[in-house]
Amino acid sequence: MAIKIFVTGGTFDKEYDEINGRLFFKDTHVQEMLKLGRCRLDIEVVTLMMIDSLDMTEAHRQIILEQCQQCSENKIVITHGTDTMVETAQVLASAKLNKTIVLTGAMVPYAFGSSDGLFNLGSALSFVQALPPSVYIAMNGKYFSWDNVKKNRELGVFEIAR
Repeated sequence: MAIKIFVTGGTFDKEYDEINGRLFFKDTHVQEMLKLGRCRLDIEVVTLMMIDSLDMTEAHRQIILEQCQQCSENKIVITHGTDTMVETAQVLASAKLNKTIVLTGAMVPYAFGSSDGLFNLGSALSFVQALPPSVYIAMNGKYFSWDNVKKNRELGVFEIAR
């Protein structure tokens, strides 16, 4: 069972510039995370973009959708910024692809060493293998259907929307 991972950026892959005190993007950490987690799955990682999800436009979401439509894999994990992850999930779900797509991200950058990203990536890889075709969000060991999830910004967690 081959799995495609599409990287889009988000906190997951941010770096910290100690001189300017700003977060920025360099390269994805996904390959390093897979190695650290001793992942033995058949995975191809493709970087689509490296942007903060607050800067993501509908054009960016269309690129993600097109890549999901065009890839031969029917198991897809997307690393994504948490602020607009739900919006991207909605776009993907509206296409009604016969694929299992799991979006995941992190509240703390992987480069900080105390990130939830490694756990979230591992959970997403497990969920994508076990769940039926649809679109999901996986964060902090839980998965949510695309149409029943929201980010609770006060608590910094994802939860059921209703």
